[in-house]
Amino acid sequence: MALRRVRLELARNPDHPEGSAQHGYGFVAPLTDDGQLDLAEWRERRADCTVHRFWPGEDDAYGHLVHHRGHHWAFHYAGRPETDEEPIFRFDRHRFVVGEYVSITEHDAVQRTFRVAEVVPFEA
Repeated sequence: MALRRVRLELARNPDHPEGSAQHGYGFVAPLTDDGQLDLAEWRERRADCTVHRFWPGEDDAYGHLVHHRGHHWAFHYAGRPETDEEPIFRFDRHRFVVGEYVSITEHDAVQRTFRVAEVVPFEA
């Protein structure tokens, strides 16, 4: 199983009717051949499963993709308490292929939709 780098960009919304490539996330995760998260591989490679949040007017945030009991995935950022994690709605059921959509509840408690813009092999 290979790690992949995934780029999520803000999807269309009232503030950004065309979406925005300047607002989003880049993260590394083990994906199956059909683009789904591989939990067993994540357990072995969790230190490599990083996230980078980029948003104009805010400092970039860096952290890790984390998994909690059940099917709960989140982005956790260095130096922030667990209560500030950004939960990802049905992350385990998504296929990470270009053009698919993912919803993330961000640190401001607003759920936003992001489009998968890129999925490429991760080179450490």
